[in-house]
Amino acid sequence: MKLLHVDSSINGSNSVSRKLTKDTVAQWLNDNPDTQVDYLDLAEETPSHFSRDAMGFRLPPSNETLTEAQRRENALSEALVSQFMAADVIVVGAPLYNFSIPSQLKSWIDRLAQAGRTFKYTENGPVGLAAGKTVIAALSRGGVYSSSEAGRAMEHQETYLKTVFGFFGITDIRIVRAEGTDLGADSRAQAFQTADECIKTLASRSFNPETAQAA
Repeated sequence: MKLLHVDSSINGSNSVSRKLTKDTVAQWLNDNPDTQVDYLDLAEETPSHFSRDAMGFRLPPSNETLTEAQRRENALSEALVSQFMAADVIVVGAPLYNFSIPSQLKSWIDRLAQAGRTFKYTENGPVGLAAGKTVIAALSRGGVYSSSEAGRAMEHQETYLKTVFGFFGITDIRIVRAEGTDLGADSRAQAFQTADECIKTLASRSFNPETAQAA
């Protein structure tokens, strides 16, 4: 089994989401010790933002039809989508920045969203091609958004990740939340306790390698 561990927070050792992903991966390895882990730090290795040159993979495959910039961007997209598709389990750390995900994480997702690789268009609409994977999204939030209609309307972090990974065909999307971490010591402690309990439950939930291999 292969696990891809992805961090995106810019806060280094002070990051809540990095602690959540670290604890999640540790719990997963405790329950699945034969898992091979690959690590990607998007704050340190940020893919360039999606551009016209990065659309090169949509052109015919002959390198002669691509500019040097397009070949470079295409190679980056290919490396990232291949790494993603090779993983059975993806643990993604995503802090809430200005009601959404970090731009570094969005840049990575833009590279993954390739027709013919992670999804395809059909006469009946788009179909995801990454089925059989498990995604565990470790979300950190300074405020509390999940407990009210107004809060849920403001966050575009969890909703976006569920939508885009679902678009890729992934149905096993598990959420770990630590929210209210900036609302005082008691709220922060409660957030970590809740997240820790969630990690122990979600990371240990059964995974079917045969389903992943068949996808």
